[in-house]
Amino acid sequence: MLNAHFPAGSIFSVHIFLIPYLCHMSEMRKVIVTGGTGYIGSHTVVELQRAGYEVVVLDNLSNSERSVLEGITAITGVQPAFLQIDICDRQALTDVLLMHQDAVGVIHFAAFKAVGESVEDPLAYYANNVGGMISLLQVMSVLNMDNLIFSSSCTVYGQPEVLPVTEDAPIQPAQSPYGNTKQICEEMLQDAAAAGLFHRVISLRYFNPVGADPSGLIGELPIGIPANLMPYITQTAAGLRDELKVFGGDYATLDGTAVRDYIHVSDLAAAHRIALERLIEKRHATAFETFNIGTGKGSTVLEVIHAFEQMTGVSLNYRIVDRRPGDVEQVWADTSRANQVLGWTAQRTLEDMAASAWKWEKRRVESKE
Repeated sequence: MLNAHFPAGSIFSVHIFLIPYLCHMSEMRKVIVTGGTGYIGSHTVVELQRAGYEVVVLDNLSNSERSVLEGITAITGVQPAFLQIDICDRQALTDVLLMHQDAVGVIHFAAFKAVGESVEDPLAYYANNVGGMISLLQVMSVLNMDNLIFSSSCTVYGQPEVLPVTEDAPIQPAQSPYGNTKQICEEMLQDAAAAGLFHRVISLRYFNPVGADPSGLIGELPIGIPANLMPYITQTAAGLRDELKVFGGDYATLDGTAVRDYIHVSDLAAAHRIALERLIEKRHATAFETFNIGTGKGSTVLEVIHAFEQMTGVSLNYRIVDRRPGDVEQVWADTSRANQVLGWTAQRTLEDMAASAWKWEKRRVESKE
């Protein structure tokens, strides 16, 4: 694989075979996490460090803050290695991965993630999400690095015809450019695996992550107006926003609001560790595998709001407004494959999600006072 041919003058024309392989294996196994200061990435770093892995975080901090590293360190007692780079910069990515070529795997989170924003600025999403994946795959392939976990999404299903949705459901047209980038990235992974460039790849299709680490030291940290429901709820409850907008009240659902499968971010983080260990131990069935990561239960937006109010005792000022472009009506997971094959099951309830998210929000507000 190291004798792959690339255009003259490209960064891959360097004689990589002349570079001595660094085999200074430490007692801890090393994992590279792209987008590791982001919401799901940071919780996965915590999960990995608690399990004894050495973590190297790569992030350009375009949608996160360096202070997240302090929270990770406070929770685990270990400060992860951190390198501020953009994975779309292939030269920078090559330099970094050469330094950490002994890693047992890569978990890839780095991507833009807001459905509404992707509708408004689709080219930025294609350039970053698809371009970043191409960059990562090319560099990993040249350096003969395997064991890749991809942060995918239930948006790859579009609006499923049958619910709950299984991994074998027909892929419907994406409802947003964001969802389409996830579909394209999965297609690239499948094609790369079929070509023999990668032998162990897992795509985790997760549903709607919410909540925060039970410590309240890390959580969802949106920049600007939140695109996701729970931080919008907590910011409204904290008085940072005047009202909570509920997008759409005329869906064909129990109460007219959209249905999603909400999963605690710490349960989601555990799924990444378990998936990585499946690849490291070579227990995978095929070169490219997919797993739904959710609770298997759908909740309406109003059900989440009422669960938060009941758990916290805080009344929310919410208003139903027009539907948001790119949103699907309802989707929740069939998690049988993840439960039985991967050996993972969601543990936390919707009340756990609300309580931890509120603890995180209150801590943020208090720290600014």
